[in-house]
Amino acid sequence: MRVHINDPLDKQATEKLASLPNIQLTSQHYEKEELIKLMPEIEILVVRSATKVTADIIEAGTKLKIIGRAGTGLDNIDVKVAEAKGIKVINTPGANSISVAELTIGLMIACSRHIARGTIDLKNGKWTKKELEGHELYKRTVGIIGFGNIGREVAKRLLAFDMNVLAYDPIVKETDMNVKLVDLDTLISNSDYITIHVPLTPETKNLINKDTISKMKDGVIIINAARGGIVDESALYEALLSGKIYAAGLDVFEVEPPTDELRQKLLSLPNVVATPHVGASTFEAQERVGMLLVERLIKEIAG
Repeated sequence: MRVHINDPLDKQATEKLASLPNIQLTSQHYEKEELIKLMPEIEILVVRSATKVTADIIEAGTKLKIIGRAGTGLDNIDVKVAEAKGIKVINTPGANSISVAELTIGLMIACSRHIARGTIDLKNGKWTKKELEGHELYKRTVGIIGFGNIGREVAKRLLAFDMNVLAYDPIVKETDMNVKLVDLDTLISNSDYITIHVPLTPETKNLINKDTISKMKDGVIIINAARGGIVDESALYEALLSGKIYAAGLDVFEVEPPTDELRQKLLSLPNVVATPHVGASTFEAQERVGMLLVERLIKEIAG
């Protein structure tokens, strides 16, 4: 059985997959046109977020049986086309939740206390102590949009900061945590911080936009470590300029890498803290994600 890993996978997971009998394993990143040429030979395709498994890639996979996504979201895979062709799509929800949750907390604190700007100023020989007065998280209200695996891990940690935690999730109807489930409008209008943990879907595209921002508290802090495209970045830029939004912590962008004019303008603002889509990029998360995916692939191959 020909298995191809097109995005880097944890070494131990790769070795375990390679050790299976009757497996011919290749691991190399190919861009779209090269991958399409290879697809007729592949029975299992393994990707992370870098490879976009589009309809034409899937159509080229005449022997393709399984697409394995090492990670949570499936927005980089045309799932409808795969399912229509009888190709199984599997992923690893929850395996990287702790890493993403911890980065979310880091972005919140960095935005609140001007950590990135303070570091840059000091390295440039500037002592800007008086300009960098910030905010505590203590007793403030945070709204979590999306209360799945990552949202719950974020809530656990923010409750330890003694924050008031609101959550919105149309699927979740109750929780045993000290979290108040509310509708989206209530969350948006009452939160000092808003952090996003939902997948990118037609329903969540530009969920945070000019209209929703207008309903927010003045001086709100926005965190997006979920997916680019959930926040309308043009509206975000204007709100950051005006001071309506105090700061934003971004790990994801609608265009990645964010080299276009709008994203560069956004990144140039002093009240934006950003990282290059590293939410799941910890050694621990990648080991868990890789091993969990391989375990699921083994079951599929056996079954």
